[in-house]
Amino acid sequence: MILPIVGYGNPILRKITQPITKDYPQLSELIDNMFETMYNARGVGLAAPQIDLSISLIVIDAHPFAESYPEAEGFNRVFINPEVVEEFGEMWLFEEGCLSLPELHEEVSRHSNVLVQYYDKDFNPKEELLTGVRARIFQHEFDHLQGKVFVDRLSSIRKTLLKRKLNDISNGRVSTSYRMKKPSIKK
Repeated sequence: MILPIVGYGNPILRKITQPITKDYPQLSELIDNMFETMYNARGVGLAAPQIDLSISLIVIDAHPFAESYPEAEGFNRVFINPEVVEEFGEMWLFEEGCLSLPELHEEVSRHSNVLVQYYDKDFNPKEELLTGVRARIFQHEFDHLQGKVFVDRLSSIRKTLLKRKLNDISNGRVSTSYRMKKPSIKK
């Protein structure tokens, strides 16, 4: 089932998520729905807060980057309760976008490597070193679990220049090819 994606301005995108257990209700179905939602929106990653759930769950399929970044080939993962053990390596700029911030793309600086621990879809514990674009996608999605979005990593001057676009997204004045959850009415 394709789920609506929460847009920038929704308070859930600012909450730190809660870990889940193996018996989380309908977890397998939720994971399938997240992948279907991500593919429908032509994304490469999706975090649970983006579908209005404040839980520690990420899905990633980096295949669309494989032509330019060979390490992306086959990088299809479910990250349950992920933790960053270490971020290291050079900081590098890369133009990021986000399904919760449609029509907005900005260069963001992140570490080139990240060591992560997580549970896979079958709740097997994993530790994995992610590099390059794989690290980039993971870090972007992990930010969502920490109540952050990629524009939080921009300079204050750049954020000021984007204020109108951000307000438009917050107020639902944006067009997408995928379903978005309408913003709450502000009182």
